[in-house]
Amino acid sequence: MKARLIRLGIRNFKPPLRHASERLETLRTPEGVPLPPNNVAEMRRDMVSLRRVREKIREIEAARLQRLQVPESGPHAMVKLLSRIIGVGIETADMLVHEILSRQLRDRRAVARYARLTGVPDESGKRRREKGLARAGNAR
Repeated sequence: MKARLIRLGIRNFKPPLRHASERLETLRTPEGVPLPPNNVAEMRRDMVSLRRVREKIREIEAARLQRLQVPESGPHAMVKLLSRIIGVGIETADMLVHEILSRQLRDRRAVARYARLTGVPDESGKRRREKGLARAGNAR
């Protein structure tokens, strides 16, 4: 939307604002000419779709926060504990708990290997051995 306005010479209009659709009719190009009607209609459609997307995001975030408010044990406690770390938000903590910490990994080394922080058992020093499908087509 901003690129369309800049192409017409309008630089000080902010389309994401709440009352931007009402101000759209009053906009003029630097020559004093009103915006073309097709551009105005397209901008209105874009503003409506932006509003819908923002509402959906708000609903998803509210549902996630409501889901995290339930008990103080199990995965919810882990999410709350991880979200206290500076730089880790609720979304990241929730993803970490559901993707990594909910798996039954043997020990700390298994967790580090899963996160690719350490080498896997097939790696030894500088030498890397590929196994599996990646190597299957290259056999001679």
